[in-house]
Amino acid sequence: MKDIMDLIGRIFISFIFIFDAIDSIIYYGATQEKMMDFGLIWQKDIMMSASIFILLFGGILILVGYRSSLGAILLLLYWIPITLVAHSFWNDIEPFRRIESQLFIRNIGIAGGLLIILVNGSGKYSIKKLFATTKVKQKIR
Repeated sequence: MKDIMDLIGRIFISFIFIFDAIDSIIYYGATQEKMMDFGLIWQKDIMMSASIFILLFGGILILVGYRSSLGAILLLLYWIPITLVAHSFWNDIEPFRRIESQLFIRNIGIAGGLLIILVNGSGKYSIKKLFATTKVKQKIR
């Protein structure tokens, strides 16, 4: 049962990042404007492309269970700074403080899920385990 829950958890958490990457691609211009609203104006095209790559690559690594720890590290290196910049509720005025604090805590919870994947690995149902248990016939000369 634990192995199935590991798989389902990996699927759910990876979809957060894959969806975020696809959304950033579809609404590229609007996402760049939002970045500029947060003060991220330095090399915005490079930053945008790098963030999409990290979100897709890390999300796919976690989804398939191959090098899921690497995927979790990449996503944590992206997710925590973005959370601190985008959801700095301590700087907001009162009507916005509550919703921003809830979004901040949600993102911290997602980071906690990434830490669990980082520590526990990909679990039994993953591409990594499939490769490790597949036997290749030796060719006899």
